[in-house]
Amino acid sequence: MSEWHALSTVEGRPLLGGTGRVRELQRAPSGLAYEIHYPAGVASPPHSHDHDSIVYLLEGHLTGMVGGVEASLRPGESILHPRGVTHHVEAIVDSTWVEFKSPLPEQPPLA
Repeated sequence: MSEWHALSTVEGRPLLGGTGRVRELQRAPSGLAYEIHYPAGVASPPHSHDHDSIVYLLEGHLTGMVGGVEASLRPGESILHPRGVTHHVEAIVDSTWVEFKSPLPEQPPLA
């Protein structure tokens, strides 16, 4: 497992309300897994990307939208952010999740 790094952008756009942190958990030729943490009030701007992302919430509470549909995650729940679909998330309280990305993103957060 790698060390934590500051996370201030998503897909080249600045996070809203502060910064988060990210660390790579595992990498394979077909994708990778990150652990991500946002403090309460931090949000990603609406964005899309060239890979599918599956978010599994470990702790906290996330809300957001995926393709114009409201979403809310509690610990133990997951959601898919499909390739090419606009979405965003906001941490209602301090929140930590594992995010699986496939195929390997063109611009990984730790590049």
